Formats: sequence, structure tokens, C-alpha cells
Amino acid sequence: MEERTVGEIVAERPAQSRVFQSYGIDFCCQGGRTLREACERKGVALQSVVEQLEAELREKPAPEVNPATYPPAELTRYVVAVHHGFLREELPRLDAMAARVAHVHGPHTPSLVKVYEVFQGLAVELAEHLMKEEQVLFPAIEKLAKGDSAAMPLDGPIDCMLHEHDDAGEALAKLRELTNGFTPPDDACNTYRALFAGLAELEEDLHRHIHLENSVLFPAARKLQEEVG
Repeated sequence: MEERTVGEIVAERPAQSRVFQSYGIDFCCQGGRTLREACERKGVALQSVVEQLEAELREKPAPEVNPATYPPAELTRYVVAVHHGFLREELPRLDAMAARVAHVHGPHTPSLVKVYEVFQGLAVELAEHLMKEEQVLFPAIEKLAKGDSAAMPLDGPIDCMLHEHDDAGEALAKLRELTNGFTPPDDACNTYRALFAGLAELEEDLHRHIHLENSVLFPAARKLQEEVG
């Protein structure tokens, strides 16, 4: 297990992403690192992580449906329905709460104003990102899956998506830093608490979303492109 990539481990058992999250190990944008490399870079004990991963394997059954096993075209539809759908519902809700919290509490907690600024930038980038995937990249993958060799080359669009995933990962890391790990102060109001809880859910879903694309969909799409020629 130590020499397998973090992305491969999560692709087989998505629930193991929680183990990585508990240690702050990036399994999406940096999913190409081996477990040993990821632990060394994070400064955590490799054996402790391995033990928790093995415990998760023993204690929890494999999920009945694992989207990482879907063929490329089916996986694009899953990503749109599940992860893109989540973003379209959550981003407007979080934006409204972040604006209110920044307005009410920002004067005495300036970091909350910065949270709103970082979130807004992330939301704008994600909206454009979803459009590129749904209107350009994913239709091209669908055509390749049907054997259409005239479909547009995928390398350029995929490289663009990978770069934007890195940007999203940096924004999420900044939000985590600004919010002390999405932990509200004891005297926080309900909107304040709901915002931080929502940002934590956004981080978790985006990590799973990016992992599926970086470690599963994009490699499968490149392979499909080679096969179709």
C-alpha cells in the first residue's frame, strides 16, 4: 500500500478519503503521489495512516456503487448530475451567507471579509469551469466513447482543467486557513456556524469531485483517445 498512489487508493475505496482528510493529505490535486511520499511531505507517520486505512477496510464494506468503476462517458454524466449539481445548489447559498457574515462580523473580524473575497473568486472560477466541462470536454469524451475518431483532441482541454483544479485546491486551502479549519468561535451566530459547516462540505465534495476527474476520468479519457486513434 505504501507505494500505491493516494489517488488509486481512494478510487478503489472512496470512503478512505476521510482518513486522508483527517491528516490533511491531498488526495485530489496531488493524488499522483504515493502514500509514502504524501506522508513524508505532510510530516505524518506512514504506519499510522496505513493502520487507519487497513482498519477502514476491515470495518466497512465496499460501497455497492463506486463511480470510479464507471466507463468514461457514464462517469461524465455522474459528475454532472452529482458534483456539478451540488455546486449549482450550494454556491448561491454559501455566497449569501458569506456576504452576510462578512458584513455583520467583518468590521471586528477582518478575516471574514477575506473569506468572502476568496469564496467569490472560487465561485466565479467554478462556474466557468463547469461550463467548459459540460460544453466542451465532456461532449468530446462522449463522442470518443461512441468511436468517433474525429472528436476534438483532449490533451489541451484536460490540461486546462487540471490547472483550474490546482487553483481551486489553493482557494480551498486558503479558506481552511482563514477559518481555522472551518471552526467557528464559541460565540458565533447560527449563520456564521452554517457558513463554516457549508464551506467544510464544499471542500469535501470538491475534493471527491476533483479526485474523480484527475485520477479516474482524465486518464481513462486519454486512454480512450489513444484506442480510438
